[in-house]
Amino acid sequence: MGDEWRGILYPASLPTFTRLPAPERVAGLVRWFWIPEWNVEPGRVSRQEVIAFPACNLVVEPSVVGLAGPTTRRSSRDLTGSGWAVGALLLPAAVPQLGVEPGALRDSYVAMELPELQESVVTAMTHEGQPQDRRARAVEAFADWVQGHLAPPDDEGKLANALTRLVDEDPDMVRVGDVADALGVSVRTVQRLASRYIGVPPAAMIRRRRLQEAAQRLREQPDTELAALAAELGYADQAHLAGDFRTVLGLTPSRYRGEAAQS
Repeated sequence: MGDEWRGILYPASLPTFTRLPAPERVAGLVRWFWIPEWNVEPGRVSRQEVIAFPACNLVVEPSVVGLAGPTTRRSSRDLTGSGWAVGALLLPAAVPQLGVEPGALRDSYVAMELPELQESVVTAMTHEGQPQDRRARAVEAFADWVQGHLAPPDDEGKLANALTRLVDEDPDMVRVGDVADALGVSVRTVQRLASRYIGVPPAAMIRRRRLQEAAQRLREQPDTELAALAAELGYADQAHLAGDFRTVLGLTPSRYRGEAAQS
């Protein structure tokens, strides 16, 4: 499955939303940049709901820069009026360099005093020109800041990055032991890396990927049989898939399928 809509629960209700690859010079620190832009009619609210990737996001908005930690549940934001944000989905190697412990940021958001970053991105996003040009300039400005303030990954940071990519991209990774074997390290090392760099246990990372894929499949192929989907994603049975759905999303797979079809 592609990454374009993974993690976004109701893409049909999105405002303008763009994901842009990280420039090569910061590819070891940022997975991609994402830019929502909205203009909601007066008196209306647009609720955006996601089941986020297990990672931290550094986000620039017109009046604030914030760091959002990894989440354990689906999260939402109500958009009103007009606005924009430019976010960087951080790779694990970047997070300790911001002076935070990702586990302490779980399910939370903290404002960051980064005036240079904010000024450069705001200038890019408010410059006259075509929308795609503004977005490209904003990404370049953000990448310039990252390159100037964060060091390239060291060996442990590279291993933490590899852990994230492996869990997120390889459907054969259904147990923590599978991840440890693929990386050539112990299960304890995988757990330590996840704690220091990501902020959630590796087993939760695996569950998150499977839930993202399950939600995307139910949304794009609503006739999918739940039992077959559970087996394909490595669940013991349909009940375990349904249990994860209820725990993380707060609803059953069948209900989500119906809501996604109506959105």
